[in-house]
Amino acid sequence: MIDLRQTPAELETVTDFVRWAASRFDEARLVFGHGTANALDEAAALVLSTLHMPYDLPDVYWQGRLTGAERDAVVQRVRRRIEERMPLPYITHEALFAGLSFFVDERVLVPRSPIAELVEAGFAPWLQSDAVGKVLDLGTGSGCIGIACAHVFPGASVDLADVSTDALEVAAINVERHGLGGRVAVLRSDLFEGLTKERRYDLIVSNPPYVDAHEISALAPEFQHEPLVGLAAGQDGLDVVRRILREAGDYLGDDGILVVEVGNSAPALEAAFPEVPFVWLEFARGGDGVFLLTAEQLRAHRSPLVESPNH
Repeated sequence: MIDLRQTPAELETVTDFVRWAASRFDEARLVFGHGTANALDEAAALVLSTLHMPYDLPDVYWQGRLTGAERDAVVQRVRRRIEERMPLPYITHEALFAGLSFFVDERVLVPRSPIAELVEAGFAPWLQSDAVGKVLDLGTGSGCIGIACAHVFPGASVDLADVSTDALEVAAINVERHGLGGRVAVLRSDLFEGLTKERRYDLIVSNPPYVDAHEISALAPEFQHEPLVGLAAGQDGLDVVRRILREAGDYLGDDGILVVEVGNSAPALEAAFPEVPFVWLEFARGGDGVFLLTAEQLRAHRSPLVESPNH
């Protein structure tokens, strides 16, 4: 293993540092999945962020030479990424979601949901943009899904709900960062408990905890930095999703839809509710385990959803 306490004298350009960092990441056998999928992309994101440069940096700048302070800053971040196995967005305090930049730290999960693709498309064909008046981001974390929805649906008011006061502090930072304080509210609520049924939503969207006990026990070090309350959901990963399914129909307008990510717990969900007609959404950029149900479907299948026991 190369000594990371000193900056290699041979490294000069942006390209040099990206190549060197990628080699160190592969050498350390890091795990990715917090915005990048491989060592080279992670290295490029780290170097460009440290240099305050855009991720679509024009070719002419890749041969630009770093100053002494910049060289040291890049190496220090590479060292943290390797020695602490810290997800890169917690080091840079930035994550991208649906083309937007969000502040993140260890109080919230790092945004990475495939729901971003649905937001960018305005949840078409299930919703008409000009008909969306109220949106609920349930278990909002950093606020990324709800805030992105506020950008896509400019006529909508958006509620960001979470049980974690730490998460809501981060969400509030992002609401201010995007200048949406007039349309986006931050609410403390344990799922629906702190909300009112009089406020019916056109869209309820959620990326709740859904990791089952087996997966929790096998998490890579990078994922262990994230708040457990945002990941763990009981033995089969469905503890939170069951609660959402029981109550969501009471908070949707007649033409409203519920969109929920359940990831690898999708087979367990289908097995638990074989009569419920989940629509499993497909993604051009990869990802799965996201279902859609209409308000009508939720109400039509209320009995099995309400009667399902917790595990």
